Amino acid sequence: MRLFGILCFTLFVSLVISGCQSTAKSVKQPTNFLHDTEVFADESFEGYRSVEIETMEQVFSLSDEMRELVTLRLLSERDHFKRAEKLLKILFFEKENEIDYRYGANLTAQEAFENKQANCMSLTIMAYALADAAGLKASFQDVDVPEYWIRNGTYSMLTGHVNISIKKQREANVAVVWGNETIEIDFDPLVAKRSFPKQKISKNTVLAMFYNNKGAQYLVDDDLTTAYAYFKASIETDPFFEAAWGNLGILYRKSSMYEHSERAYKHATDIDGNNLTALTNYALLLRALGKIDKAELIEKNIHQQRLSNPYYHAMLADEAHYAGDYRKAISYYRKAIKLDSKAHEFYFGLAKVYYDLNELASAKAQLKRAIRLSKKSSIHRKYEAKLAVLNAYNR
Repeated sequence: MRLFGILCFTLFVSLVISGCQSTAKSVKQPTNFLHDTEVFADESFEGYRSVEIETMEQVFSLSDEMRELVTLRLLSERDHFKRAEKLLKILFFEKENEIDYRYGANLTAQEAFENKQANCMSLTIMAYALADAAGLKASFQDVDVPEYWIRNGTYSMLTGHVNISIKKQREANVAVVWGNETIEIDFDPLVAKRSFPKQKISKNTVLAMFYNNKGAQYLVDDDLTTAYAYFKASIETDPFFEAAWGNLGILYRKSSMYEHSERAYKHATDIDGNNLTALTNYALLLRALGKIDKAELIEKNIHQQRLSNPYYHAMLADEAHYAGDYRKAISYYRKAIKLDSKAHEFYFGLAKVYYDLNELASAKAQLKRAIRLSKKSSIHRKYEAKLAVLNAYNR
């Protein structure tokens, strides 16, 4: 099954999570979603109101330690641009502040700072909270990256990307003649180095993304009541955030509430007519209802649109690997690498397949390629640890 937004799938469903989803949105003029009395099913998830949903303030609040960092390290720098550059150095180059990436860690700003472990969305929320407290003119940006999937058990998580932009503040009687007037803080070095379309999004939308990510994880964990609470909170925070509608559709389908599921998918596609994930999951629903011809027509169109995306082939490889079809998995990974030879994840995927085939020399070779291409220290260390295990096993 494919979840949308958290990132971000042996029934393959894709959840959407928001990472560090972005598609160019052709927004229609939809009906007032929140007045659709038939799309929510409160009575079917008894107890959802008792779920404690984090408030905006709780998600973005700073701890005493974070406030001290702002006061002593950032506010002491009078120039706003230099203050932003100092924040960058603190977050990326100081060992004591290094935070390991973990895709399932959907944390508040304070939790991310204290635990030193978070996913990309939580890291971005933390950076925004620090920048805002330091008086910097920060804004969130939704980055239109290619569709990218991560497996979480029987689910694939389709992840997107968010970063923050800090705009240079003009001082009185000072004209900016040259130079970049913005600094971007992006926790994915590969995305940061490439030019993808970006659009500003509101703090409310980011909060909706945070709730959606939490809901997706609870859905994976089979806690449907809590998942429903978070998806509904996400929709009520930003009714035009289509990922939450799509994930709500998955929850309904998992609960055999097919009419509710179809209505939720329709709202997702009303917002973005090219939402391939919602369309994919809708096709799965049609199959469950026995409407095979209609499902196949949708799936064929989606397949054609995704052929040029290397991560689509990697996702198919992951599906084949999960199903035990190792040779097909290798073929799909090779197609992905042909489209993008710089993605460390593809080589790591190949290494896992070769390991399961007991072809250890090939597994080691692919793992070494993944190590050379990985930029994040936490991922680099993970790959090196796995290579060390392979080397020890092969002696």
